[in-house]
Amino acid sequence: MTEKSAVTSDAGDVSTILTPHSSDAIFRNNPTYTFSVKNTYHNSETGSVSYTVTDQFNKQLLSDSIHVNIAANSSKDFDFTIPENKTGFYKVNFMINVSDYDDTTRRVFGIRSEDIRSTHDKPADFDQFWADSKTALEAVKPDFKLTEQPDQEKFGEKVYIIQMRSFGNMLIRGWMTVPKITHKNQKFPVLIMLPGYQADTKPLLGADADMIFISADVRGQGLNRQAMDLRRDQYIVYDLEDKYKYYLRGVIMDCERYIDFVCSRPEIDKEKIAVAGGSMGGYTSIATAALDKRVALCAPQNPFMSDVYNMDNGASVWPLQHMKRYVAIRPGLTFDKVLDNLQYFDTKNFATLVKCPVLMGIGLLDPYVPPNNSFAVFNNINAKKKIIVFKDLGHEVGNKYMIYEERWMRDQFALF
Repeated sequence: MTEKSAVTSDAGDVSTILTPHSSDAIFRNNPTYTFSVKNTYHNSETGSVSYTVTDQFNKQLLSDSIHVNIAANSSKDFDFTIPENKTGFYKVNFMINVSDYDDTTRRVFGIRSEDIRSTHDKPADFDQFWADSKTALEAVKPDFKLTEQPDQEKFGEKVYIIQMRSFGNMLIRGWMTVPKITHKNQKFPVLIMLPGYQADTKPLLGADADMIFISADVRGQGLNRQAMDLRRDQYIVYDLEDKYKYYLRGVIMDCERYIDFVCSRPEIDKEKIAVAGGSMGGYTSIATAALDKRVALCAPQNPFMSDVYNMDNGASVWPLQHMKRYVAIRPGLTFDKVLDNLQYFDTKNFATLVKCPVLMGIGLLDPYVPPNNSFAVFNNINAKKKIIVFKDLGHEVGNKYMIYEERWMRDQFALF
């Protein structure tokens, strides 16, 4: 640990900046940080700067503390080298406790993220379970129907409500936006935007004039609440005890039906189908790309339900707390049984089947999808792939990702 000082003429408070010596806070070996303290008071500030490191389950592993004296109207940088730990992601809290100021900066760092693997394999009959699910979907006549929505239209685009029959014969609706067609037999690439958890979708207007956009509602969400209207905490546990009835099975098959729909449309280029979404939409993007080789590109953000066995014991609170409450009021059902069922719906298991190019975005501070879990998914993908990591974001991605995703898709689809 070293110190560096600099003088400033500002006055009035103490402020801090924590800077990792890696742009994404992922290191090969020893994590290194600079903790910068600025004192704009007219008196010196004395006390301590310290850190603690915990694993993803909040078990404390390391700590260190130093005495500091920051002169009036000055700043100092404190460089810390954290002892190396095993492969994985760790929570680190940097704390300052001086005469007139106390604060904690909470961050996450990773070590050799490319080596992270789940400790649980996918079920031996995982592939067969989903093959059987697709067979059941194929037995349902889709009855595709489009209804134009003139009151939604702008910029010369056409907006439609899609209607179709999906898994279990459930009626599913979503939105489609078609750009102005400029010549006969014109075909467009399509981006299917899959929804987040309990999200209400809208038609995408005024976007690229050379792509079709589908805002895909699934059962129990958006346009489909009438048939399956559940409260937020009920949705994730609906029929949780039976993998054949669990709601996510139907949700994923709804996404499959959207692929069937776009492949039925003469104005869509069937070789240029992309799926994207965040949270549950990131999850279903990976699941859909895994189960349907007609998907050409996959762009998930912070996909939930990732490496479920390693979400427990403090790594993530949601959605496991809802699932434990559900188990508690169902005689004969155990949480171990639930975790076994969830292996058929775990993102990391779908990831092993993805063959198309993948662009993934995550936030290291995500409370629902910890980075250990995200990388257990990403490292299971055996296809061309790229991940963009936001070291200071939670269950979200930054504008850098959104810009890159758009350019990446356009480049992959040869749109200029």
